[in-house]
Amino acid sequence: MSMFSLQGKVALINGGSRGIGEAIAKGFAEHGATLILSSRKQDGVDRVANEINAAGGKAVGIACHAGKLDQVDALFRRIKAEFGRLDVLVNNAATNPYFGPILGASEEAFDKTFEVNCKGYFFMAQRAAAIMVQQQAGSIINIASVEGLTPSPMMGVYSMSKAAVVMLTKVLARELGAANVRTNCICPGLTDTKFAAVLVKTPEIHEKYVQQSPMGRHAQPAEMVGAAVYLASDASSYTNGAIITCDGGMAV
Repeated sequence: MSMFSLQGKVALINGGSRGIGEAIAKGFAEHGATLILSSRKQDGVDRVANEINAAGGKAVGIACHAGKLDQVDALFRRIKAEFGRLDVLVNNAATNPYFGPILGASEEAFDKTFEVNCKGYFFMAQRAAAIMVQQQAGSIINIASVEGLTPSPMMGVYSMSKAAVVMLTKVLARELGAANVRTNCICPGLTDTKFAAVLVKTPEIHEKYVQQSPMGRHAQPAEMVGAAVYLASDASSYTNGAIITCDGGMAV
């Protein structure tokens, strides 16, 4: 079990205020990591950080809009000043402002989706990688989606952005591997989060989604934690460029 320990590691969870990001943050804390939680709203990351600290872990919340480079740079300046290192980045923040046919997507919805889901991931990873390359060690974990592998109806723009995350993972794995910086990707299926509430709570939509999964159900956020702990830990020391689907078999 020591291979899965995160003791002594500093981990940044981008989008750590709820859902999958919150579950991963709490899972990392249980395995000994020191957590930095970022999200757009300070109160959201403070709540999760306070719960982790109350349970005996170590966490701090720092508000940061991943699509705004001035805020990203301010976040990393603070990480360097207060922690002096960064061992793990989890890119999890995401948005999907448009649910509908691709022909009806507006420029505003397109730009917002790619600002958070792609631009944010890219520059978070770029800043984190600069630290990790100096350390000659690090793990970048991108949370994409099964939608980036197999698109569903009405999810076209979101699916395109998540396909870009999959390719970003492969690019970083190629470019950073020689510096012992590993980049991998988790592709969740439909998961019961506030982000996916419309899909989970609308019976006719939910039924169509779960029918695509051999397991016949949606996931809970905690079901993504095991894969993330593996990728953050030394247990995955030779895992680089992997695309791990946690989707109940939907992509099979």
